[in-house]
Amino acid sequence: MTAPVQMDPDSVRRANLREFLIARRARITPEEVGLAPGGRRRTPGLRREEVAVLAGVGTSWYQWLEQGRDITVSSQVLDAIGRVLKLDEPELRHLYALAGLNPPPVGRICPDHASGPVNQALLRLVDTWLPNPGMIVDRYWNMVVANRAAELALHTTDGSWNCLHQYFLDEIYRESLENWAELAPHVVATYRSEMTACPGDESFRQVVEGLLPQSPEFAELWARQGVAHSGVNIKSLSSRVGPLHFESVTLSVPDRADLRIVLHNPRAGSDTRAKMERLLAEDERRNGLRLVAG
Repeated sequence: MTAPVQMDPDSVRRANLREFLIARRARITPEEVGLAPGGRRRTPGLRREEVAVLAGVGTSWYQWLEQGRDITVSSQVLDAIGRVLKLDEPELRHLYALAGLNPPPVGRICPDHASGPVNQALLRLVDTWLPNPGMIVDRYWNMVVANRAAELALHTTDGSWNCLHQYFLDEIYRESLENWAELAPHVVATYRSEMTACPGDESFRQVVEGLLPQSPEFAELWARQGVAHSGVNIKSLSSRVGPLHFESVTLSVPDRADLRIVLHNPRAGSDTRAKMERLLAEDERRNGLRLVAG
């Protein structure tokens, strides 16, 4: 029996890179990237030289890349090619791997365009998290969706707040969060870390520069240059039904790099879940009375 031929891993990787780039180039029309349709093309999609020009690289260099030659590749160039070929996050990570570079962490790739409405499955996830607080924020920590438990316990409202601004400017939230001062440095360091992952993104800068003159405490913490991952935050909040103790976890959405799901779970051994159920029941009764009175 003949032994199987062992393929050189780098040769296999470069061959796969060639096939991937050709396939992705073929699916992009000239009109999609702002080019004139031109005459009849022998193959569908963009030409190699068009990808090179749009990505800001040399035509010969891009041809060598697509041919699978052993050349030096940078993350900046791969990002530029990814934008031209309109790669989503999994595809861009795949391109990095085929080019021999370590892919960026999941959820840290920053597309240039909005990714559209929130998937209904994500909305249902937040709703079914009741009676616990759940919400969805965008990459700049702007509130996108908050369930009723989050509105009652965390004083959030859909679309009305940037969470970083709320943390430092909302006096009601600040007074209710018993460990506000303990968490503040970590909150600021986490935002800097996410901002650093998207260099040149003007919207991050606008959030920071809008807050700096309004909050000396934020300005002092921002100047420390701290960085941190979100991790698990322990929150203790006061409410009209008594203290609430949560573990807050931030989750990335694999196919939506622009979104984060923030879920609050009652701390083990606490009666927080029962208090949240009571808080929601009282809110429902009040709303019912308002409807009857109206």
